[in-house]
Amino acid sequence: MKKPPPTERVGKFTELHKMSVEELTSSMHELDIEAVEAVGKVKTAIHSFIDKLVPRMKKGGRLFYMGAGTSGRLGIVDASECPPTFGVTQGVVVGIIAGGDRAIRKSVEGAEDDYEMGWEDLSKFDLTDLDSVVGIAASGRTPYVIGAVNKARKKGLLTACITCNPESKLAEVSEHPIEVITGPEFVTGSTRLKAGTATKLVLNMISTIAMIQLGHVKGSQMVDMQLSNDKLIERGTYMVMEATSLNEIESKQLLLLEGSVRDAVKKYENSIKD
Repeated sequence: MKKPPPTERVGKFTELHKMSVEELTSSMHELDIEAVEAVGKVKTAIHSFIDKLVPRMKKGGRLFYMGAGTSGRLGIVDASECPPTFGVTQGVVVGIIAGGDRAIRKSVEGAEDDYEMGWEDLSKFDLTDLDSVVGIAASGRTPYVIGAVNKARKKGLLTACITCNPESKLAEVSEHPIEVITGPEFVTGSTRLKAGTATKLVLNMISTIAMIQLGHVKGSQMVDMQLSNDKLIERGTYMVMEATSLNEIESKQLLLLEGSVRDAVKKYENSIKD
Protein backbone atom coordinates (compact mmCIF):
# COMPACT_ATOMS: atom_id res chain seq x y z
CA MET A 1 0.00 0.00 0.00
CA LYS A 2 1.40 3.39 -0.99
CA LYS A 3 2.05 6.10 1.55
CA PRO A 4 -0.91 8.44 2.15
CA PRO A 5 -0.64 12.09 1.03
CA PRO A 6 0.60 14.62 3.62
CA THR A 7 -2.86 15.79 4.70
CA GLU A 8 -3.77 12.20 5.61
CA ARG A 9 -0.67 11.36 7.61
CA VAL A 10 -0.31 11.29 11.39
CA GLY A 11 1.21 14.52 12.68
CA LYS A 12 3.52 15.49 15.52
CA PHE A 13 0.79 15.38 18.19
CA THR A 14 -0.64 11.89 18.67
CA GLU A 15 -1.91 11.56 22.24
CA LEU A 16 -4.59 14.23 21.99
CA HIS A 17 -6.99 12.42 24.30
CA LYS A 18 -4.41 12.64 27.10
CA MET A 19 -3.77 16.39 26.75
CA SER A 20 -5.22 19.16 28.90
CA VAL A 21 -7.26 21.96 27.33
CA GLU A 22 -4.26 24.27 27.70
CA GLU A 23 -1.97 21.80 25.93
CA LEU A 24 -4.48 21.25 23.15
CA THR A 25 -4.91 24.98 22.63
CA SER A 26 -1.15 25.59 22.41
CA SER A 27 -0.62 22.62 20.09
CA MET A 28 -3.38 23.65 17.70
CA HIS A 29 -2.06 27.19 17.59
CA GLU A 30 1.40 25.88 16.75
CA LEU A 31 0.02 24.07 13.73
CA ASP A 32 -2.10 27.05 12.68
CA ILE A 33 1.10 29.05 12.34
CA GLU A 34 2.37 26.38 9.95
CA ALA A 35 -0.69 26.97 7.77
CA VAL A 36 0.07 30.69 7.52
CA GLU A 37 3.70 29.96 6.69
CA ALA A 38 2.66 27.53 3.97
CA VAL A 39 0.63 30.26 2.27
CA GLY A 40 3.65 32.55 2.35
CA LYS A 41 5.61 30.05 0.29
CA VAL A 42 3.16 30.20 -2.63
CA LYS A 43 2.67 33.97 -2.95
CA THR A 44 4.19 33.92 -6.43
CA ALA A 45 1.64 31.39 -7.65
CA ILE A 46 -1.18 33.41 -6.12
CA HIS A 47 -0.24 36.73 -7.68
CA SER A 48 0.50 35.09 -11.03
CA PHE A 49 -3.09 33.88 -11.15
CA ILE A 50 -4.54 37.20 -10.00
CA ASP A 51 -2.53 38.99 -12.70
CA LYS A 52 -4.37 36.90 -15.30
CA LEU A 53 -7.74 37.07 -13.53
CA VAL A 54 -8.13 40.84 -13.17
CA PRO A 55 -7.98 41.80 -16.89
CA ARG A 56 -10.71 39.26 -17.61
CA MET A 57 -12.91 40.58 -14.82
CA LYS A 58 -12.41 44.14 -16.05
CA LYS A 59 -13.95 43.00 -19.34
CA GLY A 60 -16.94 41.43 -17.58
CA GLY A 61 -15.60 38.00 -16.75
CA ARG A 62 -16.76 36.19 -13.64
CA LEU A 63 -14.92 34.21 -10.99
CA PHE A 64 -16.20 30.75 -10.08
CA TYR A 65 -15.15 28.66 -7.10
CA MET A 66 -15.74 24.90 -7.35
CA GLY A 67 -15.47 22.61 -4.33
CA ALA A 68 -16.95 19.82 -2.24
CA GLY A 69 -17.48 19.63 1.51
CA THR A 70 -15.39 22.11 3.50
CA SER A 71 -13.64 23.34 0.35
CA GLY A 72 -16.96 24.07 -1.33
CA ARG A 73 -18.28 25.87 1.72
CA LEU A 74 -15.18 28.06 1.92
CA GLY A 75 -15.66 29.08 -1.71
CA ILE A 76 -19.30 29.92 -1.10
CA VAL A 77 -18.44 32.02 1.96
CA ASP A 78 -15.86 34.02 0.03
CA ALA A 79 -18.16 34.53 -2.95
CA SER A 80 -21.14 35.54 -0.81
CA GLU A 81 -19.15 38.23 0.97
CA CYS A 82 -18.09 40.05 -2.19
CA PRO A 83 -21.38 41.91 -2.90
CA PRO A 84 -21.81 43.43 0.59
CA THR A 85 -18.11 44.16 1.03
CA PHE A 86 -17.25 45.52 -2.41
CA GLY A 87 -20.62 46.45 -3.90
CA VAL A 88 -20.35 44.10 -6.87
CA THR A 89 -23.53 42.51 -8.16
CA GLN A 90 -24.53 38.97 -7.30
CA GLY A 91 -23.01 36.61 -9.85
CA VAL A 92 -19.67 38.34 -10.33
CA VAL A 93 -18.11 35.88 -7.89
CA VAL A 94 -19.91 32.55 -7.63
CA GLY A 95 -19.39 29.60 -5.28
CA ILE A 96 -20.53 26.15 -6.43
CA ILE A 97 -20.58 23.12 -4.13
CA ALA A 98 -20.97 19.45 -4.97
CA GLY A 99 -24.48 18.40 -4.04
CA GLY A 100 -26.01 21.85 -4.47
CA ASP A 101 -27.16 24.33 -1.86
CA ARG A 102 -28.34 21.67 0.58
CA ALA A 103 -24.72 20.50 0.85
CA ILE A 104 -23.81 23.83 2.46
CA ARG A 105 -25.30 22.60 5.73
CA LYS A 106 -25.49 18.83 5.35
CA SER A 107 -23.18 16.37 3.68
CA VAL A 108 -24.48 14.95 0.39
CA GLU A 109 -22.88 11.55 0.18
CA GLY A 110 -21.20 10.65 -3.08
CA ALA A 111 -21.66 14.05 -4.73
CA GLU A 112 -17.95 14.80 -4.80
CA ASP A 113 -17.18 11.51 -6.59
CA ASP A 114 -19.10 12.43 -9.75
CA TYR A 115 -16.52 13.49 -12.34
CA GLU A 116 -19.08 14.84 -14.83
CA MET A 117 -21.37 16.68 -12.42
CA GLY A 118 -18.94 19.51 -11.70
CA TRP A 119 -18.89 20.66 -15.30
CA GLU A 120 -22.66 20.16 -15.57
CA ASP A 121 -23.19 22.45 -12.59
CA LEU A 122 -20.72 25.02 -13.90
CA SER A 123 -22.04 25.07 -17.46
CA LYS A 124 -25.48 26.21 -16.25
CA PHE A 125 -24.03 29.72 -15.96
CA ASP A 126 -23.73 30.50 -19.71
CA LEU A 127 -19.95 30.60 -19.56
CA THR A 128 -17.72 32.73 -21.77
CA ASP A 129 -13.97 32.63 -22.36
CA LEU A 130 -13.64 35.66 -20.04
CA ASP A 131 -14.74 33.58 -17.05
CA SER A 132 -12.30 32.01 -14.58
CA VAL A 133 -12.59 28.89 -12.45
CA VAL A 134 -10.79 28.04 -9.22
CA GLY A 135 -11.05 24.42 -8.16
CA ILE A 136 -10.73 23.96 -4.40
CA ALA A 137 -9.81 20.58 -2.94
CA ALA A 138 -7.43 20.08 -0.03
CA SER A 139 -6.73 16.52 -1.17
CA GLY A 140 -6.28 17.50 -4.80
CA ARG A 141 -8.14 14.39 -5.91
CA THR A 142 -11.85 15.27 -5.75
CA PRO A 143 -13.42 14.04 -9.05
CA TYR A 144 -16.20 16.67 -9.01
CA VAL A 145 -13.62 19.47 -8.95
CA ILE A 146 -11.08 17.85 -11.28
CA GLY A 147 -13.71 17.20 -13.93
CA ALA A 148 -14.98 20.79 -13.83
CA VAL A 149 -11.54 22.39 -13.99
CA ASN A 150 -10.31 20.04 -16.71
CA LYS A 151 -13.29 20.74 -18.97
CA ALA A 152 -13.21 24.49 -18.23
CA ARG A 153 -9.58 24.69 -19.30
CA LYS A 154 -10.31 22.82 -22.53
CA LYS A 155 -13.11 25.30 -23.21
CA GLY A 156 -10.72 28.23 -22.93
CA LEU A 157 -11.56 29.51 -19.44
CA LEU A 158 -8.79 30.61 -17.09
CA THR A 159 -8.27 27.90 -14.49
CA ALA A 160 -6.54 27.68 -11.13
CA CYS A 161 -6.74 25.45 -8.10
CA ILE A 162 -6.07 25.53 -4.38
CA THR A 163 -4.86 22.24 -2.97
CA CYS A 164 -2.81 21.21 0.05
CA ASN A 165 -1.05 18.10 -1.28
CA PRO A 166 1.82 18.06 -3.79
CA GLU A 167 1.68 16.60 -7.32
CA SER A 168 -2.08 16.13 -7.35
CA LYS A 169 -4.36 15.42 -10.28
CA LEU A 170 -6.15 18.72 -9.70
CA ALA A 171 -2.89 20.65 -9.97
CA GLU A 172 -2.06 18.74 -13.13
CA VAL A 173 -5.21 19.87 -14.96
CA SER A 174 -5.05 23.49 -13.70
CA GLU A 175 -3.31 26.27 -15.58
CA HIS A 176 -2.39 28.02 -12.33
CA PRO A 177 -1.96 25.48 -9.52
CA ILE A 178 -1.69 26.96 -6.03
CA GLU A 179 -0.29 24.14 -3.91
CA VAL A 180 -0.28 25.14 -0.24
CA ILE A 181 1.47 22.20 1.38
CA THR A 182 0.14 22.27 4.93
CA GLY A 183 1.19 18.75 5.98
CA PRO A 184 -0.50 16.50 8.56
CA GLU A 185 -3.52 17.78 10.44
CA PHE A 186 -3.95 18.16 14.20
CA VAL A 187 -6.71 15.55 14.00
CA THR A 188 -5.46 13.13 11.36
CA GLY A 189 -7.15 13.72 8.01
CA SER A 190 -9.40 16.55 9.21
CA THR A 191 -8.61 19.06 6.47
CA ARG A 192 -11.14 21.58 7.81
CA LEU A 193 -8.28 22.54 10.16
CA LYS A 194 -4.85 23.55 8.77
CA ALA A 195 -5.79 22.98 5.15
CA GLY A 196 -9.06 24.85 5.64
CA THR A 197 -7.27 27.77 7.28
CA ALA A 198 -4.72 27.98 4.47
CA THR A 199 -7.43 27.74 1.82
CA LYS A 200 -9.41 30.58 3.41
CA LEU A 201 -6.28 32.75 3.46
CA VAL A 202 -5.68 32.17 -0.25
CA LEU A 203 -9.31 32.90 -1.08
CA ASN A 204 -9.06 36.12 0.94
CA MET A 205 -6.10 37.15 -1.19
CA ILE A 206 -7.70 36.28 -4.52
CA SER A 207 -11.01 38.08 -3.99
CA THR A 208 -9.69 41.05 -2.01
CA ILE A 209 -6.77 41.82 -4.32
CA ALA A 210 -8.96 41.38 -7.39
CA MET A 211 -11.53 43.81 -5.97
CA ILE A 212 -8.83 46.35 -5.11
CA GLN A 213 -7.53 46.12 -8.66
CA LEU A 214 -11.07 46.54 -9.98
CA GLY A 215 -11.36 49.83 -8.09
CA HIS A 216 -13.68 48.87 -5.24
CA VAL A 217 -11.25 50.03 -2.55
CA LYS A 218 -9.90 53.56 -2.13
CA GLY A 219 -7.02 53.96 0.29
CA SER A 220 -7.89 51.08 2.57
CA GLN A 221 -11.62 51.77 2.58
CA MET A 222 -14.33 49.63 0.94
CA VAL A 223 -16.03 52.60 -0.65
CA ASP A 224 -18.61 50.54 -2.55
CA MET A 225 -19.85 48.41 0.36
CA GLN A 226 -23.59 47.88 0.64
CA LEU A 227 -25.30 49.80 3.44
CA SER A 228 -27.27 46.76 4.50
CA ASN A 229 -27.29 47.19 8.29
CA ASP A 230 -26.71 49.75 11.04
CA LYS A 231 -23.10 48.68 11.57
CA LEU A 232 -22.21 49.29 7.93
CA ILE A 233 -24.05 52.61 7.88
CA GLU A 234 -22.06 53.67 10.94
CA ARG A 235 -18.82 52.53 9.32
CA GLY A 236 -19.71 54.38 6.13
CA THR A 237 -20.52 57.53 8.08
CA TYR A 238 -17.06 57.55 9.65
CA MET A 239 -15.50 57.00 6.24
CA VAL A 240 -17.35 60.01 4.82
CA MET A 241 -16.32 62.09 7.84
CA GLU A 242 -12.67 61.18 7.28
CA ALA A 243 -12.84 62.12 3.60
CA THR A 244 -14.72 65.39 4.06
CA SER A 245 -15.13 68.26 6.51
CA LEU A 246 -18.69 67.21 7.37
CA ASN A 247 -19.77 66.32 10.89
CA GLU A 248 -21.33 62.99 11.82
CA ILE A 249 -24.94 64.00 11.22
CA GLU A 250 -24.16 65.63 7.87
CA SER A 251 -22.04 62.68 6.78
CA LYS A 252 -24.74 60.16 7.59
CA GLN A 253 -27.40 62.18 5.79
CA LEU A 254 -25.24 62.47 2.68
CA LEU A 255 -24.31 58.79 2.80
CA LEU A 256 -27.92 57.63 2.99
CA LEU A 257 -28.95 60.07 0.27
CA GLU A 258 -26.24 58.95 -2.17
CA GLY A 259 -26.24 55.26 -1.22
CA SER A 260 -22.50 54.63 -1.00
CA VAL A 261 -19.34 56.13 0.45
CA ARG A 262 -17.93 56.64 -3.04
CA ASP A 263 -20.93 58.61 -4.26
CA ALA A 264 -21.24 60.58 -1.02
CA VAL A 265 -17.62 61.73 -1.16
CA LYS A 266 -17.92 62.50 -4.87
CA LYS A 267 -21.04 64.58 -4.23
CA TYR A 268 -19.23 66.50 -1.50
CA GLU A 269 -16.17 67.14 -3.69
CA ASN A 270 -18.34 68.37 -6.55
CA SER A 271 -20.20 70.71 -4.22
CA ILE A 272 -16.93 72.31 -3.16
CA LYS A 273 -15.92 72.92 -6.78
CA ASP A 274 -19.22 74.64 -7.62
